[in-house]
Amino acid sequence: MSSEQSPENDVSTALAAIGEDAGARAAILGQLRDWEKSHRSLGVDLRETVLAPLVDALHTRVPEIARRLSNGLVMSLPYRSKIAREFALAEDAPDHVWEPQTTKLLIRLAETAQAALIGGAYAGDHAILMAHRMRARGGTCHCFEVNARQMAALRANAEANALTNLVFNEIGLWDRATRIVLSGSDSHACPSEASGDGPDTLPTTTIDDYALTQDIPALDIIMLDIEGGELPALRGARAFLSQPPEQAPDLVFEVHRAYVDWSDGLAKTEICRHVAELGYEIYAIRDYQANVAMSGAPIEVVPMDSVYLEGPPHGFNLFATKRPETLARLDIRLCPGVSPKLLHHRDPALHQPLHT
Repeated sequence: MSSEQSPENDVSTALAAIGEDAGARAAILGQLRDWEKSHRSLGVDLRETVLAPLVDALHTRVPEIARRLSNGLVMSLPYRSKIAREFALAEDAPDHVWEPQTTKLLIRLAETAQAALIGGAYAGDHAILMAHRMRARGGTCHCFEVNARQMAALRANAEANALTNLVFNEIGLWDRATRIVLSGSDSHACPSEASGDGPDTLPTTTIDDYALTQDIPALDIIMLDIEGGELPALRGARAFLSQPPEQAPDLVFEVHRAYVDWSDGLAKTEICRHVAELGYEIYAIRDYQANVAMSGAPIEVVPMDSVYLEGPPHGFNLFATKRPETLARLDIRLCPGVSPKLLHHRDPALHQPLHT
């Protein structure tokens, strides 16, 4: 070995070469999944600390991940984020791409929806499955994604699955028509209002204005995952969020400690106060930010006033509705006093499903 080489670089280069062989790559991924399952008692996040660098090295020369889901849909993701890594690590024929319980909730909501809107649609990890479920009823999924590469992947996934009921908008969502700039990369790109209209800025619209221009009289679902831009986007949907319970859309949106100060509890955060003042009841969705098989597990949610929030900075999704009977209709279980973060390596009384 020359003095300029390091064992780490040798291993990464070797894994990259092996990863070009799809069969070898699949075999190694299977072994890594099995090893992780058998060593969970170690009490550390093995997927992040051990598997992540190995899986990333395996995919150094693999530009995208393509998998067939259990419902027959085909999904391809550029290998650029943890979302793609988790999809690569999924069991054979998974029923979701990312966030199993959030996906399950969105699909169940989509079963009776005519119009859904997704901000931060990415490559379609939720949008494609929702549009597939909505197609039989003639429903439409309106997608917003400012990342050009992910928008191209979203369009390709829609075409690959012959889904014609998605509308693609490469524009941001905000509380007014302005321009934003992104900091960070790919799935972690955080928007903020730009001071000018330079080449790196992006235009925005509001949900209310978009609906007017597209002649959308009602929205059944609004789903937002835009890395801190959720509050401005919800402010821009006031006309819809102010509707009475029988008309108001159900909401699914992310909160993250990096953008939301919840030191005094979720109920006192600006975003939850805004939604609650408009008549919504808010629940935290218990979920893995990963690809984990949970097809037989019921959806669990935590009432907003009893969410366990301790731990390092983290994020999770909230479900807000003006129709609390929706929980019973969708077989959603209330679980007060626990964490919305499902984790294999933390206290199972707080971080594992209570119902199986």
